[in-house]
Amino acid sequence: MKRLSIYMLAAGMAALSTSCSDFLDTVPKDQLAPSTTWQTEADAKGFIVGCYKDLLDGNTLLYLDCGSDIGYNNFPWEGFRPWGDGSLSSSNPGQILYDYKSIRKANTFLENVDKVTFSSDAVKANYVAQAKAIRAYKYFLMNWWYGGVPIISSYSSADEAKVERNTEQEVRDYIAKDLDEALAGIAEAPEARGYIAKGAVLAIKMREALYYGDWQKAKDAAKAIIDLKQYELDPDYTNLFKVSGVDSKEIILADQNIETLDGLGTIGQMYNNVDQGWSSIVPTQNLVDMYEMSDGLTKEESKTYDAKHPFANRDPRMAMTILYPGRDWRGDVLNTLDEKLQDGTVNKNFPTYTDNASKSALTWAKYLDPMDQYGDVWSSGACPIVFRYAEVLLTYAEAANELSGPSDEIYGYLNQIRQRVGMGEVDKAKYGTKDKLRELIRRERTVELAGEGLRRADIVRWQEDGKMLAEKVMNGDLLRVTGTINYGESEPTKRAEITGTAVIETRQFSSRNRYLPIPQTSMDKNPNLKQNPGY
Repeated sequence: MKRLSIYMLAAGMAALSTSCSDFLDTVPKDQLAPSTTWQTEADAKGFIVGCYKDLLDGNTLLYLDCGSDIGYNNFPWEGFRPWGDGSLSSSNPGQILYDYKSIRKANTFLENVDKVTFSSDAVKANYVAQAKAIRAYKYFLMNWWYGGVPIISSYSSADEAKVERNTEQEVRDYIAKDLDEALAGIAEAPEARGYIAKGAVLAIKMREALYYGDWQKAKDAAKAIIDLKQYELDPDYTNLFKVSGVDSKEIILADQNIETLDGLGTIGQMYNNVDQGWSSIVPTQNLVDMYEMSDGLTKEESKTYDAKHPFANRDPRMAMTILYPGRDWRGDVLNTLDEKLQDGTVNKNFPTYTDNASKSALTWAKYLDPMDQYGDVWSSGACPIVFRYAEVLLTYAEAANELSGPSDEIYGYLNQIRQRVGMGEVDKAKYGTKDKLRELIRRERTVELAGEGLRRADIVRWQEDGKMLAEKVMNGDLLRVTGTINYGESEPTKRAEITGTAVIETRQFSSRNRYLPIPQTSMDKNPNLKQNPGY
């Protein structure tokens, strides 16, 4: 299948060189697009491609879980360490998602699209719908993370854009209107990989409703995606995160990258030290502990769990998601536990050997395994997933359970996800109440979508004992396991012999961290902005 980025680099580039110039890279600006842009359908198509730039952002997608209990970002200047350790402030806002570039581009497109003569009304309606979906998705991200942001439409000067924040509900209403209008004109299927089509618009609607606990709306949107019959679970879970799997029928929308031409450098930052990586983005032992044992019981329930061998007898998704110590890796045994290797040389992957060694003793396998799929890990063809079908099934399950409790339909969707990787069916007797099934759905969502950027949002929206779950799981010491590698053991999951733990960092999370701080730079530009409470 063709992909959006290819068009961007080819025919669309001529239009983008003028239409997406510096005035779109900084918001706000008081100048309009060059008059030469809006003449042909090709101009409009090139401009809509430019609207996607910075929107899907695979770099941020890969980092987002570092702001949760299942991920860690080692380098503060990369922006997600403050999300994780709770040191956020207006002057130290971490990674900034408060950004109107995509919105300004979408607005510019909508302001000028009527100047163009299209080959058909349907083509025009599709491009207009994409612009509205792009705008809605960006507003959703900012509204969720910052809570009520200014709705900025047309303006002729920078001063006109200096407006007060709208309420969170007002922004939600604006998003809903854009998405409903987008659904009326959007194409049923994308013309090429990377474009937003009907499934992606419904996925935005679904996730936005889920995050805000609008259960019926989330369920209906998920069901609408299911009923499209365009998507299905990939038989091979690992295929989703390989370059060879970019056309999987499970993927609804992904960030498009082309190796060496328009590549994603974040992949190189994820590998461990010996693989010439930075270990910037790593999973934590907390995530390992969440995977069920192969018998379908949690580690607390199962007699097969052995604290000495915590990686053994796990849900197969653990090994598909995490490069754990003791596993076979690039013709050797991955050792992140011993300070010295078998031959007496220093272990450059030992967590404290250098900044570039994984501080959790773990590395993501998603997108990294196998390493030889990339010719250049610093300009890779990895395409991080924004929405995929498994999330749709999990959303339907969560929303339906919250609305009316367990049902055969919910069990059926969960079983599809579990049996895809070889896990057994849901125990209906054990998970026969709304509360117990909620527990399972939350665990399934975490382990199925780990490393894909959804966990931080989940732990701030999920409640436990009247508080955000994040207030429980994001406070205290973040730990890694310590021990040694037994090279005489033939079973990879049992080579790591764990003897204790060590502290990576101490974290804090309070109610103020539900929202991110508005960056001080944005407040300086717009004096009408008011900071979120606690910052």
